Amino acid sequence: MAAFPFEIAATDGAARTGVLKTPRGDIQTPAFMPVGTAGTVKALTVDQVKASGAQIILGNTYHLMLRPTAERVKRLGGLHRFMRWDGPILTDSGGFQVMSLSKISKVTEDQVTFQSHIDGSRHALSPERSMEIQADLLGSDIVMQLDELVAWPAEEAKAGEALRRSARWGARCRAAFGTRDTQALFGIQQGSTIESLRRESSDRLLEIGFDGYAIGGLAVGEGHAAMCEVLDYAPGLLPADRPRYLMGVGKPIDLVEAVARGVDMFDCVLPTRSGRHGQAWTWDGPINLKNARFAEDETPLAADVDCPASRDYTKAYLHHLVKSDEILGQVLLSWHNIAFFQHLLREAGAAIREGRMEAFRRAFRARQSVAEG
Repeated sequence: MAAFPFEIAATDGAARTGVLKTPRGDIQTPAFMPVGTAGTVKALTVDQVKASGAQIILGNTYHLMLRPTAERVKRLGGLHRFMRWDGPILTDSGGFQVMSLSKISKVTEDQVTFQSHIDGSRHALSPERSMEIQADLLGSDIVMQLDELVAWPAEEAKAGEALRRSARWGARCRAAFGTRDTQALFGIQQGSTIESLRRESSDRLLEIGFDGYAIGGLAVGEGHAAMCEVLDYAPGLLPADRPRYLMGVGKPIDLVEAVARGVDMFDCVLPTRSGRHGQAWTWDGPINLKNARFAEDETPLAADVDCPASRDYTKAYLHHLVKSDEILGQVLLSWHNIAFFQHLLREAGAAIREGRMEAFRRAFRARQSVAEG
């Protein structure tokens, strides 16, 4: 029996909406998790993150184990108390950073060793150590298995080797994590863009048994079309009664297309990264507030989004803040983007409940294709 009950309230084709029940609060799905890499969602207070509608946030094992160290976070009461977030937290395992820092890391069957990007110090991360950091020291609610992913394009032999090591590491994570009532462990499907490998990975994960399942190894260079091709079959390889989490994705159109294919949970740094660079996401695609055409635009970013940053400030004022390099511009745009992503998935959930998900998907894709002038 899974640690956290997952109840599907409605389906429409492959899409579904439901609720994942955790001791720290219910998560209505489809759900977007803002990324709090180092114990903070960049540029925002936890109160602003909550006000955006976010129900769960993501923390990063790699960054927190290096600074301030997981042991220090534990001494200070755990990650929830440390950052003053009382809702659920999912922590990633560090596998993505292992790939992105491949020039200063080495993977063996036992563990991955790497140099800190901060000071060059040497560190090791094994499946058992990842479980200790996430579950016992940081105290996250949803713990991710340690995995090995490969960048795209990936040779079949290399992708196969990585997924099999990930499965072996997943079994070790399961053994180290044990059975817990207040924390859940998710496995990660790998296999690049190769269907036979995705099937093999799923079969291996199901043999181990997890509380939820992630789709990994996407958003690593394959592009939107190739990602959608994988999502045509990958979610269906995972248990229908457990949450499905697409890691590191993505743009609003990626989210909508993935929801239509049966994905329940998402995370991405895009909303806050875009906000720090003057970009706002809207129903009609991204807009660059640096553009002079907004200099006297007195309309808000999105009047229908229940967020002060979306509703109460004009594009003209936001343009001024961005052009003047004022920190408030980064704060407001990051806040709006997070709130828009939450609003978008709530609307997708409503479309599923009302049996109009396909029409919602088509209409959203059409609007997102409108090019910025």
